[in-house]
Amino acid sequence: MKLEVFNINTVDNFTLDDRELSTSMYLTDSYVNKSLEVNESSSDFVYSNQFQDEPFVVFLVILKCLIMLFVILAAIFGNLLVIVSVMRHRKLRVITNYFVVSLAFADMLVAIWAMCFNFSVEIANGKWLFGYFMCDVWNSLDVYFSTASILHLCCISVDRYYAIVQPLDYPLIMTTGKLGIMLAVVWCSPALVSFLPIFMGWYTTQDHMDFRKRFPKVCSFTVNKVYAVISSSVSFWIPGVIMLYMYYRIYVEADRQERMLYRSKVAALLLDKHLQINGIMGEVMRERQSIQMQPMASSKMKRERKAARTLGIIMSAFLACWLPFFLWYIITALCGPSCPSSPPVVAAVFWVGYFNSALNPLIYAYFNRDFRTAFRKTLDSCCRSLCGNVGRKCCHRPRREHHHSNASSDIHMNNCIKSTSADVLRAHQASSSRPEDIMIET
Repeated sequence: MKLEVFNINTVDNFTLDDRELSTSMYLTDSYVNKSLEVNESSSDFVYSNQFQDEPFVVFLVILKCLIMLFVILAAIFGNLLVIVSVMRHRKLRVITNYFVVSLAFADMLVAIWAMCFNFSVEIANGKWLFGYFMCDVWNSLDVYFSTASILHLCCISVDRYYAIVQPLDYPLIMTTGKLGIMLAVVWCSPALVSFLPIFMGWYTTQDHMDFRKRFPKVCSFTVNKVYAVISSSVSFWIPGVIMLYMYYRIYVEADRQERMLYRSKVAALLLDKHLQINGIMGEVMRERQSIQMQPMASSKMKRERKAARTLGIIMSAFLACWLPFFLWYIITALCGPSCPSSPPVVAAVFWVGYFNSALNPLIYAYFNRDFRTAFRKTLDSCCRSLCGNVGRKCCHRPRREHHHSNASSDIHMNNCIKSTSADVLRAHQASSSRPEDIMIET
């Protein structure tokens, strides 16, 4: 794959190999400046995609585009399904799921703003099509919504920590007011590492600013070392450590409660055995203990272990998706020109991080029974609505043109009336002959 760049004024042509030009928004200074060092007197150049006539290369390009489109659509519709399900089902309207809805909204915005713009750059072979100002907007929105998504996962882990480790104090700790404060912090704090430093120019070097002014059709995001450390800490490292600590405490508490439950069962059996040996109402004590202790403790323990397992799966998916990107991000920023990265590696780590926004709804659907039931009901309702609209077209045909005869319209109306009357008659006969069927159906 080649990029042909030429100066409109001087008509000096030269060709760049695609190995020297990354199409990702995250690039190092050495990579960008080495790739597009052209005549400084002009900032107007043209890109042309010149794919070699190799079927394997074309197949890889098509496969890359299909994967990106799949991730975008899965993130949009999956998170939209989460939002609609919580709005439609009262059982899901608890404090934890308010964080889940806010997370779904953030992930959906990641797909709409960050992924779509990145996809346009990838298919345009590195050319930015939306101007100098929109490049800063895209970079800001990408950092903002990705950080907001990660902070939501951190808040969910804190909420689950108090719900499992301190269940009696949970209603006093997680109130509606504190929920609003936490959501406000989650949605406002990412602006401090996205819009403010990017539009003020604090995130990059002066050489990169000059490069962007000369070449506005290249939207790269070259960061300095200070911004790389601060932004990665706020967006990933600090929330990641908090999530790891919370999950560790939840695991320890779940293990402790399981051991306590096991010891209580053993103690109850020993006491029952002792009473049987001494002939003191052993069977009555066994029944009373099994009724009072076992169902409540077992069900509570199952819920807590299930919540801990779900949080562990979310945590594992979070680390698997975002850890490669932030490791690459901080290493290349601190290492500088001595650590170049090829475009396929950059695109891979970036879209694996994006994939986390599409993976969260799948985790909730598969490992949470309430969400799974709500998703099924929501999809069934949508399907019935679509099928109902298609079925009602029989008796609601659009008005014909005036040159058609009224006889055909009358015939169609009579047919619909006869069909409806026959259905009503059959329903009346069925109800009069077998009333128990109607009761069962109701």
